[in-house]
Amino acid sequence: MPKEYRTIQEVAGPLMFVKDVEDVAYDELGEIELANGDKKRCKVLEINGTNAVVQLFESSTGINLAESKVRFLGRSMELGVSKDMLGRVFDGLGRPKDGGPEILPEKRLDINGVPMNPAARDYPQEFIQTGVSAIDGLNTLVRGQKLPIFSASGLPHANLAAQIARQAQVRGTNEQFAVVFAAMGITFEEAHFFTESFTQTGAIDRTVMFVNLANDPAVERISTPRMALTAAEYLAFDLNMHVLVILTDITNYADSLREISAARKEVPGRRGYPGYMYTDLATMYERAGRKKGHTGSITMIPILTMPENDKTHPIPDLTGYITEGQIILSNDLYRQGITPPVDVLPSLSRLKDKGIGKGKTRKDHADTMNQLFAAYARGKEAKELMVVLGEAALTEIDLLYAKFSDEFEQRYVSQGYETNRTIEETLDLGWDLLGILPKSELKRIKDEYIEEFYKPRQN
Repeated sequence: MPKEYRTIQEVAGPLMFVKDVEDVAYDELGEIELANGDKKRCKVLEINGTNAVVQLFESSTGINLAESKVRFLGRSMELGVSKDMLGRVFDGLGRPKDGGPEILPEKRLDINGVPMNPAARDYPQEFIQTGVSAIDGLNTLVRGQKLPIFSASGLPHANLAAQIARQAQVRGTNEQFAVVFAAMGITFEEAHFFTESFTQTGAIDRTVMFVNLANDPAVERISTPRMALTAAEYLAFDLNMHVLVILTDITNYADSLREISAARKEVPGRRGYPGYMYTDLATMYERAGRKKGHTGSITMIPILTMPENDKTHPIPDLTGYITEGQIILSNDLYRQGITPPVDVLPSLSRLKDKGIGKGKTRKDHADTMNQLFAAYARGKEAKELMVVLGEAALTEIDLLYAKFSDEFEQRYVSQGYETNRTIEETLDLGWDLLGILPKSELKRIKDEYIEEFYKPRQN
């Protein structure tokens, strides 16, 4: 029977101070019983001798210092997991919020997970088809990878996230594929958009959703991605499913981390964020991957909005250190009506070479990708020269590259949020665009591929 304490000393915002506690551990769950019998949940943030600082999961309204009592439950936060989670929507603490029944768990797992032994990791090398050409063709996502999307305020990252969640699949296998979607600090309107999008397309049947709204407590936001990753680990390593985890928005998560750190009066680091934010983000991101001896895997796409569109801000900066590349969305492309507005030149997938080629996508993929990058970069330079010097100053070949750049953005990058392209369609479209250029310009493609796939445009 847990001990009950009537030694609450102070309540300060989301924090509560309890003295004279025994055998209480960091991160342990607690329960506060009010004078009227209502109960509130909390967890231990700090232990100093016999004094404990606890973080409330709900409002502190109604807590009477003299009459309220606290009991500690002897365990950290857990999530009850079962295959029945697929197709369900939960709040940030794992409670059903879709009107359905409680899950009957097959087991209960600590939401902090168990660190994956580096020696037990398997190398990511299987292609995941998202149906988005700018990702599949140029910044390929590989099973077990962590590939974040760097966005900015006002850009349609929610539409892109929903599109990837609906369309993603592992090709050439009969293995089950699931999506775990965690939304942190989003508005009710965004939550409704995601739920409706998945429900209308039937993608909800293979999706587990965790939704934390903007008006929910900050401490719940800290738990939401860990709830999602715990569900993903169960599906991947217990049920041997391929799991794609989408976390949006990491910026809201980091702001909650800063809020709680400030409430604890910790010494702030860069821009007021706690000095341990790198470690905290790594404990989430590094839960993705593949394990030797398991057919299941966890692939992760964290989405974050860069404050002031600044890549050097601590959140994108630290995320970039931990993950394997980034997909960057562009304000300029969005203003031109390009959807999704993926800026392919600064975007990068560090593992793309491992997931493409013969037997994975197609033999010409690597060469085509390199040639498209080179041609688009030169086309952008030609357009910049055209602005400064005028069209008459450009050579005939520069004009062809400028034309290529425009068509590349309008046809290859801009495909809308409903088009689901196979990798073959993406590669064929790339060859069609390269037909704008003369054969002599295709210096990054093997002659045998040029003979097989190249068809020059009739100008």
